[in-house]
Amino acid sequence: MSTSPADVKLPQRSGTVSSSFTRRTSMSDDEAIPETDSSETTTLLLERLRAWKHMCGYLEDYFSATAKVQKSQSKDYEKILKAVNEPLKEGHHFSSSAGGVAGLFENIRNNTQGMVTMYMDGEKNLKSAVLPTLERLHKEIKNKSKELNSGASKGAKAVEKARGLTQKHIELLGQNSAVFDAAASSKIEQHHDPYLLKRGINYRLNNQVNEENNHRQDILAVQNSFQQFEAHVLQTVQGTLEQFNQHMGGQLERQRAMYAEILGTAQRIPPDFEWINFCVRNDAALVNPDSPPRSFSSITFPNMDHRSTQPLIEGSLERRSRAVIKGYSTGYYVVTPARYLHEFKDNDDFRRDPAPELSLYLPDCVVGAIDGVKFSVKGKDVSSGKIGNAFHTNTELSFKAHTPSDAEKWWSVIKEATRSSPVLAAAAPTLASPTAASPAGSTDPSGNVSGQALPPSYAEKETEHAQPAQATAASPVAASPVAASPTAGITRTASTASHYHTSPGGSAVEKS
Repeated sequence: MSTSPADVKLPQRSGTVSSSFTRRTSMSDDEAIPETDSSETTTLLLERLRAWKHMCGYLEDYFSATAKVQKSQSKDYEKILKAVNEPLKEGHHFSSSAGGVAGLFENIRNNTQGMVTMYMDGEKNLKSAVLPTLERLHKEIKNKSKELNSGASKGAKAVEKARGLTQKHIELLGQNSAVFDAAASSKIEQHHDPYLLKRGINYRLNNQVNEENNHRQDILAVQNSFQQFEAHVLQTVQGTLEQFNQHMGGQLERQRAMYAEILGTAQRIPPDFEWINFCVRNDAALVNPDSPPRSFSSITFPNMDHRSTQPLIEGSLERRSRAVIKGYSTGYYVVTPARYLHEFKDNDDFRRDPAPELSLYLPDCVVGAIDGVKFSVKGKDVSSGKIGNAFHTNTELSFKAHTPSDAEKWWSVIKEATRSSPVLAAAAPTLASPTAASPAGSTDPSGNVSGQALPPSYAEKETEHAQPAQATAASPVAASPVAASPTAGITRTASTASHYHTSPGGSAVEKS
């Protein structure tokens, strides 16, 4: 007796499934480079599609073999028909009417011919109605595999590529942080400044997280579609078996019982029975739909809080343009423990790669006297790399702070950076608390991850349409008083040399 599909008790995904996902998520979400394989779920689903494809192939072979047997039986019944095809010998001794012996053999011949036709029709029906349905289903499963392989697999490759770039820059930060600690007095190349490397990691790690979340959504969409697709596969198989039963059931009662039992067994399988059991067995590899996406704020990576990555002072300043007509323009400036003064459009690490607009190596610079809110620094821009730096000349840059107190803080920190070594500069207490950064823009960065193999060149200028955010000045912090110069700033004239000179260590010292 067949059992109704409603009577079958389906397995349920218990709480242990979600807890297993939660444990795996908590172990990997705080890591910059998770140890999980991004293509694990895709590989598992592709293997499952191959299993369904082979199942469909087994049914095709079964129906093909049955069709061959039908053809063979038709030929066997043709041999039987030949045994009674000839007229009866001495047939004239029998009546030719339908109710006589001749009519009996005519009935035998007609029924035997009917059996021949019946088996021929059986083979024809299997090849024209049952097998094409399974062949179409086989193609659907193959197309599903190609779709998954070409879509989700590309996403997995993009995730691995993004993780590789992040890993390279994390290793680069570790190397240069170690160099910073080991060689205190040596100069660190501008593009190896740990502060810049950390911000570069932020940019690439954010791109990596976006790739991971996008890939997760793609896999989750494919994974959720599998239940509906497998229900379609089972329903197609059930419909095919029903057709098969109709064609074969009329031949023999015994065959009818066997085929009905096959059909009943197939009909008792609920559409989602296999899928739910699959989820219970492979809960550790499938994506948990209840787990939250990764958050950038909870991720840590080595040396992210290293002292060489912490600015000595940062905030907004105004710098006079080299074109006198434009006057002063506001930018975001940072003095790093590596003794660089960097200029940025804003303090946003996510919207664009944080490449400096201007970089001055302070030990090679001369700092002018302070005049109220104004001060000047004379040096060479090293933000363009070795080739670009060869064409740069020393330029006197005029800065203007928001208040005289802020100007003293900036001037003192810059002055100290020209004298001290990187280690001393990083260890010395900051003369002023960093001014408040401008509000960051959207945290959804645009652009692709760079595929460069060498360390990133932060001299590339971003061509973004967004305007740089204005940085707001922080509340002033008490700093050591610095005597203001009686002159009203430093101008690029022949008298400039009378205001300051360069000490043997490379720092500027005012003349008396």
